[in-house]
Amino acid sequence: MDDFNIIEQSISHHFPIIGFHNNEDSKESSKRSSKESYFIVGDYNPESFQALVHELDLHGFIPFINPTDDHYTISIAKKQEKGKSRIHFNIILLLATICSTIFAGYFYLAQGNMWEALEFSAALMGIIGTHELAHYYAARKHAVHATLPYFIPAPTIIGTFGALINIKSPIPTRNALFDLGYSGPLAGFIVAVLVLFIGLSFSTAIPYQNLAIMFPDPLIIKIISLMVVPNYTMNMDILAHPIVFAGWVGALVTMLNLMPVAFLDGGHISRSLFNQNVHKIVSIIGIIITIILGWYFMAFLMVFIFLMGKGHPGALDNVAPVTKNRKIVAALMLVIFLLCLTFSPYYGNLF
Repeated sequence: MDDFNIIEQSISHHFPIIGFHNNEDSKESSKRSSKESYFIVGDYNPESFQALVHELDLHGFIPFINPTDDHYTISIAKKQEKGKSRIHFNIILLLATICSTIFAGYFYLAQGNMWEALEFSAALMGIIGTHELAHYYAARKHAVHATLPYFIPAPTIIGTFGALINIKSPIPTRNALFDLGYSGPLAGFIVAVLVLFIGLSFSTAIPYQNLAIMFPDPLIIKIISLMVVPNYTMNMDILAHPIVFAGWVGALVTMLNLMPVAFLDGGHISRSLFNQNVHKIVSIIGIIITIILGWYFMAFLMVFIFLMGKGHPGALDNVAPVTKNRKIVAALMLVIFLLCLTFSPYYGNLF
């Protein structure tokens, strides 16, 4: 039995098949490849679809179901082989990133103060690590296979390019996709706020300095400064402890990750809430916002991912909507995004 017949038979076990749409040209249509084609089915039931996912998984295929005007479409992808995770590689990268962030803190931020360099490294690694571990545990909660975080050391002013986890299996539902999207930014933001409270309590307010290069403060830093920095007003600068810079980076990471673009965390949130066409429009808006804020390199990467990809596929089940509570969390994430919104470092007198 060929692949098409296996797939058709499996779908018919769970859904009434209305038709089959083949997007391939006439010469290839006889091969019945499911790569660019889809089945049209007459109804939807989440339990039936999960049973179909399990059945096709045994044959090496992955189904995606999407709503249409009157019916539902089921497209099929070939299941990818999972590579083996090597935890020793995660550990080596973790240790290297700890060293590189201490080095950056010592030479660039703490002016030779090793204790402050260690504090900076601990604060930054705490923010980044919490962000990625929250993604990891959200994946485990929804039985999505994911690696432990890979930290990325780098010769930059902060000593790292961040961290990431590798998702190795499909995301089953829109609720799961939403949870994977919001969990990292929310957890990282909470730790960044704690870091900012600690760092700003060791900082001092100073008169406004018209410096050649400035690091504009997001609203969250200004709010916390009003609470903990003596004599601080909105039109003042802060002589900041290195820990504050770690918190600033945490706010920046939160903002950029919440951009609703492609496969970023915000893109996962957007795709869980909207269909693929709306998600593409929202992605373009996110790219424009990133350009306006002056984060040109990140905007370039967003454009590259957006143009090179085939669109965010969403979850396997793109029919069942996210829960009401998750929609409330989505509003909260928008507030967090606005609190972290910041321009890139710029040369004085531009604004």
